[in-house]
Amino acid sequence: MFFIPNKFLFLCLLMGSTIFSISANSWLGAWMGLEINLLSFIPLMSSTKNIFSTEASLKYFLTQAFASSTLIFFIILSFLIFMNYLNLNLNYLMKMLMLSSLFMKVGAAPFHFWFPSVMENLSWNMNLILLTWQKIAPMILISYLILPFYFQLIAILSTMIGSIGGLNQTSLRKIMSFSSINHIGWMISSLLMNNNLWKIYFLIYSFLTILMILIFMNFNIYFINQIYLTMNFNLMNKFLLYMNFLSLGGLPPFLGFFPKWMIINNLIYNEYFFLLILMSVFTLINLYYYIRLALNSLLMMNMEQKWSIKINFKMNLILMWLMTSSLLSLPLFTLFYITF
Repeated sequence: MFFIPNKFLFLCLLMGSTIFSISANSWLGAWMGLEINLLSFIPLMSSTKNIFSTEASLKYFLTQAFASSTLIFFIILSFLIFMNYLNLNLNYLMKMLMLSSLFMKVGAAPFHFWFPSVMENLSWNMNLILLTWQKIAPMILISYLILPFYFQLIAILSTMIGSIGGLNQTSLRKIMSFSSINHIGWMISSLLMNNNLWKIYFLIYSFLTILMILIFMNFNIYFINQIYLTMNFNLMNKFLLYMNFLSLGGLPPFLGFFPKWMIINNLIYNEYFFLLILMSVFTLINLYYYIRLALNSLLMMNMEQKWSIKINFKMNLILMWLMTSSLLSLPLFTLFYITF
């Protein structure tokens, strides 16, 4: 892979703008960081190798620009109300509308309409940034505006749409996008109780997502049938891949269940029983199509293909070790959680 100076520059701007946004001491500074983040991510999305990247970058720019303009409008309006330039009592409404624009930026339901289509038209390395790093700044800004009823509504809708939307999907990028929407619902519910819960959930989710996308990049697969037809995906590779799929879905005793377990305990302690029941039921739907996907792939015979795929076997071995470590590390986290 060749070093491209302009891509490296925009990547540094992307990381710096996120840090600038989350460390700003005013809403205007946070908004400026989000804008720099948007304008530095658009050039990274554009690629001459992918003919659909222009469409994806245009969709991403339009939705993010609309969310940013809505956010800055209500920031200015709330400032005018706070300084008594406007004699209005719209504090709750201002917070709700600012939260709506931030939910649109992060891709939470029902503001998720842009997220699967943008992911479908991007390469795996851009999807990796979109699923992990791009969520940090909006989620931290969301944690500054706590509205319990609105948070519960968005969490329920996100888990519902993220679970049902992934049914009957054949594209791995769309499956990962709807899985991300489902996880956003759990992250939003964790913000109701404790920011540390969100940090732990996001770190484990990012680790599992990075691991899955590195596997897809290494084997150059974008659709489910490519897993079925790939000769280099032997039984052990498929087993470890789908165990990580189930870990991402939150099936015990895998690592992905640990943050969900913490959130479930805290939801019970804070008496959010209705939210807990609905989120658990919709997450079971998510696990259903993961298990169905795993069974279909593991029980089918590998078909011999007529083309050759260049596989980096050293990278393959590293990924297998990482997958195994992610599956075996739950007891250590469980011991830490019980002890402290």
